[in-house]
Amino acid sequence: MRKRIAAVSLLVPDYDEAIDWFTRVIGFALVEDVDLGEGKRWVTVGPQAESVRLVLAKADGAAQTARIGDQAGGRVWLFLHTDDFARDHARMTGLGVSFLEAPRVEAYGTVAVFEDPWGNKWDLLQPAAG
Repeated sequence: MRKRIAAVSLLVPDYDEAIDWFTRVIGFALVEDVDLGEGKRWVTVGPQAESVRLVLAKADGAAQTARIGDQAGGRVWLFLHTDDFARDHARMTGLGVSFLEAPRVEAYGTVAVFEDPWGNKWDLLQPAAG
């Protein structure tokens, strides 16, 4: 049996704000948006049908709200691969994405850390060829 991680939850303060940011700024597709009643929704976004999806989970209560933007304890938590770093870095910068460093070339590829609107750290990464 083939196994894979299908989705990762991301705490957000508002479904619609998160959908807008991930679809407009990052370029993800809205895959699912199902009303579950009582203010809850099942919302998933992702770059393509066969990739890992993000489940946008609206924080419920003080404990979850306190963790918005810090699900990885301040470390880079999510890794967004691209086939054209310069294109995506320029596009994201133009849309106001906060990059925390200048792009750098490492043995594993070209990379720069950015933050989503809630403070989670991501790597934008074009893997090295080969």
